[in-house]
Amino acid sequence: MRFVIGVSYDGRGFEGWQSQPSGRTVQDHLEAALSQIAATPVRITGAGRTDTGVHALGQVAHFDCDAIRPEAAWVRGANAVLPDAIAVQWAMPVGAEFNARFSAVARRYVYLLYVHPVRPSLLAGKVGWYHALLDIEAMRGAAAMLVGRHDFSAFRSSQCQARSPVRTLKSFDIRVQGPYVVFEVAADAFLHHMVRNLVGCLLYIGKGAHPAAWIEQVLAGRDRKQAAPTIAPGGLYLAEVCYADHWKLPGFPRMMPQLELS
Repeated sequence: MRFVIGVSYDGRGFEGWQSQPSGRTVQDHLEAALSQIAATPVRITGAGRTDTGVHALGQVAHFDCDAIRPEAAWVRGANAVLPDAIAVQWAMPVGAEFNARFSAVARRYVYLLYVHPVRPSLLAGKVGWYHALLDIEAMRGAAAMLVGRHDFSAFRSSQCQARSPVRTLKSFDIRVQGPYVVFEVAADAFLHHMVRNLVGCLLYIGKGAHPAAWIEQVLAGRDRKQAAPTIAPGGLYLAEVCYADHWKLPGFPRMMPQLELS
């Protein structure tokens, strides 16, 4: 039987999502917990591979298992043995044709930037930080130029293994909430480091290093060296993975008010 689970995690203490020999990834911890509940090895497939230090409010994964357990056991049982920074939010059986990665129709990420002369303390590692005022309208204008289907080679890391750099950016919204600037971006899929590289370029525009039109030059140049440095991972959250309505997947609880989707 195939099951689908919703997972949230604080990425600071893990080596990203994808399983590694060290066993210190989110996937490794989840597989160990679910295997303990199932009393048999369990392998999971996630909707997206977040990097070290990147968080998730709405990660989705599936696994196959013949063990008969109440749905609540996959949640409460797994959470009883998982690290505090990882929590299964819900679990349900699903058709065998469902695939957490390939059935997804869109992903939505949020980057939370704290703008203040003094670095963050209580949210250190949970937000990005910039020390001076930013030109929000210039950043919004540049973000709008990125929406659509493009070759995003200039915004992918050198380690990106995607076969094609072409992605469809469905939306890119920027809003201000008190001292926070919230970048919300949705696409059919993302390249390695793509969101952090996009936000890094918008930050350069916001601080006046380049005009908004510069983003189009970078996009057209398809050269990572022309773009700004990759912004720190702490402010990035996998906020939502979108699926067709017929799957009837549960929603996720509200966890951080600053990260509510627009």
